[in-house]
Order: sequence, then structure tokens, then C-alpha cells
Amino acid sequence: MEDAVSVVPCFFRPAGGSPFHFFGVFDGHGGAHPDRPDELARIEAAGGRVIYLNGARVNGILAMSRAIGDKYFKPVVIPEPEVRVMERHPEDECLVIASDGLWDVIPNELACDIARRCLEEGNREGSYSGSGGEEHPSQARCNLATALLARLALGRKSCDNISVIVVDLRRGQA
Repeated sequence: MEDAVSVVPCFFRPAGGSPFHFFGVFDGHGGAHPDRPDELARIEAAGGRVIYLNGARVNGILAMSRAIGDKYFKPVVIPEPEVRVMERHPEDECLVIASDGLWDVIPNELACDIARRCLEEGNREGSYSGSGGEEHPSQARCNLATALLARLALGRKSCDNISVIVVDLRRGQA
């Protein structure tokens, strides 16, 4: 399995405080490229090689150094994700989670700009009363951003799987 993305929302409420919202994300490609100096050293120490064939590849085949399910590449390719803990801030707008099919052809700034514009458009449309099984406008705007990003990646001739999730971090804020 080359691309593995999972999002696990976790809620933690410190004694007497507001809840914190955390998202755990594992993207098998992410920043773990085989030619990154620390990953290259780890691969070589495990007996593997990085060969440049249409990009850096472990043993000339796999374009990532961390993945789930590639048993033929063990112990060179490992399943352990890289984890970074980042503090959330009130000005955080959205979270764009995507596979390398998007990130290989769309820069971070452009992806964030598209998501931001979609979410801003939704915020201008007014408040939501919330009745029945209607979709929340924020969800509709996240879906629009997701579709636009995926289509843009296809239009830019992405050659990999494209998975995109956009999360509105301001939903419910006044």
C-alpha cells in the first residue's frame, strides 16, 4: 500500500478548560522521501540503497521510505510514521490532508489558498440554523475545496493516487 492516510480526531478536555482537538495523520509518502539525508542514512544502515530512477527510489523501486504493507522491502522501508505535534491557534483556518498525488503537483500555498477561498465564500453566505438531515454549509464548502483540489491535481497530470480531505477548523466559531 503506497498511500495510507488516516485521520483520527481525539478530544481532550483539561480540568476546567476548553477541549483541545487533535488530528493524527499518517501519509505514507509525506516528508519521508528516500533521498532526505536522515532517511537515506537509515535506509543504507538497514542494507538498502536509494537509486535515482524517475526520482529517488528505495532499491530503485519504491518512491517512499515509510509505508504500510510493502513486506518485500522490510526492514529498509518501515511502517512507523513520523509524528509532529503542533499547537493549534485561534487563527488556524483549515487542515488540508492529502496523499502525494496532490502534493507532487500542487504547492502547499496554492492548496491552502484554494481551501481558504472556498471556506471564506461559505462564511459570507450567512449563518446556519441546523435542521434535519441537511448538510452544514461548512461541510459543503469543504467538499467543494476537496473536489477542486483533486480536479486541479488531475489537470496537472498527477500520476499517483489522489486523496484529499479538507477540515474547516473555524466551524462553529462566531
